[in-house]
Amino acid sequence: MDETEFMRGRVYGADHEDAAPRPGRTYAELVGGPLDGLLLDITGRSEGDLREGIPLRTEIGRYGTGGRALYVPRPDDARRFDWHGDSP
Repeated sequence: MDETEFMRGRVYGADHEDAAPRPGRTYAELVGGPLDGLLLDITGRSEGDLREGIPLRTEIGRYGTGGRALYVPRPDDARRFDWHGDSP
């Protein structure tokens, strides 16, 4: 199993030992970029916040430690967030 396959279906920001999705929560799939295939817990986030996109911390993006990857929901599929680039 390679790293990409290992990461698929895991929840962004969850404890490494328990990164599976939890019942009763709402998730969106991250598509493209450094966090491709991870799930983002969007439970309780406002539509306005989600529409603007979410900058997620990641060490594996263009800027390394402390960098962020911006993911924005697809206009036609709010359960998928597309990568829109990295920032320091």
